[in-house]
Amino acid sequence: MTTAREIMTADATCVSASETVLDAAKKMAAESVGALPICGEDGKLQGMLTDRDIVVKVLAEGKDPRALHASELAQGEAVTIGADDDAEEIMRTMANHKVRRLPVIDGHKLVGIVAQADVARALPNPDSGELVEALSYD
Repeated sequence: MTTAREIMTADATCVSASETVLDAAKKMAAESVGALPICGEDGKLQGMLTDRDIVVKVLAEGKDPRALHASELAQGEAVTIGADDDAEEIMRTMANHKVRRLPVIDGHKLVGIVAQADVARALPNPDSGELVEALSYD
C-alpha cells in the first residue's frame, strides 16, 4: 500500500495569511510551484492558493496583488488527506473534489503536499489514467 507520506513533497512552504498575494506569487516563482498552502499565524492550514486563483481572482478583476492578503482568497475549509491514507483514497479525494493538489495532514500539522503528478507516478498506468480523466475539466 502506497501512502501519502511516501509520495508527498515534504516540508511544503506556506504563505502566511497576512502576506500579500504578490508575496505569494514571488514564493511560487522561487519554489517553482503552482500552489501554496495558506497558513494562519497559529500555523494551521486555512486554505490553498493557486497560480490560477491569482490570475482569475486578482489580475483579471483588476485587483492590486500588493494590497490583497492571501487569507482573502482562502475559500472555506481546505480539502486535505491524512499522511497515512493510501493512494486509492488520495485518488478518490482528488476526483470527488476536483483538485490536483492536496495538503497532507498528520494530526493537525501540515506535513506536505501530494500533487496529481505524485499520484500518477506512484500508481500503475491504468489507475493514473483514471485519475487524470476524473480531474479533467469538461
